Amino acid sequence: MVRRHRILETYLTSKLGYDWDSVHQEAERLEHAVSDGLIERMAMALGNPRHDPHGAPIPTPAGYIEPEELVALSQVAEGKVAELRRVSDKDPELLRYLASLGLKPGVSIEVGVRQPFRGPLAVRVGGPTPRELVLGHDLAAALFCEIVTKEAG
Repeated sequence: MVRRHRILETYLTSKLGYDWDSVHQEAERLEHAVSDGLIERMAMALGNPRHDPHGAPIPTPAGYIEPEELVALSQVAEGKVAELRRVSDKDPELLRYLASLGLKPGVSIEVGVRQPFRGPLAVRVGGPTPRELVLGHDLAAALFCEIVTKEAG
């Protein structure tokens, strides 16, 4: 069911123009109604993607999920650069907020100053127009990253 769900989410966003904050519920409804053959045709039409729009890995047809070493942004040390790889798809409001900040899988994030005691975290988000953001601890804990470099610069 996981493969079906993630292929459906990817197809809905890539081919049908759905926003990433609205595909979870739609995929939930569709995953029980489509055949394995349709899912595989969708996967082929998408170029057999490895991740869904939220960065979650898509299992192979045999159910294998390639292991990933991801860490919550809240745990990335000051001065390190990480690539945002995954966010939860459960809260559409959170997804809309993340999109408004330019925080989608694939974006580069340089960690700046971290305040103690679960305080906010200053980051520089890469992309076409890099910008500085301050993220609360809970939000940073919901963003899963791969560390790209030891130190920024």
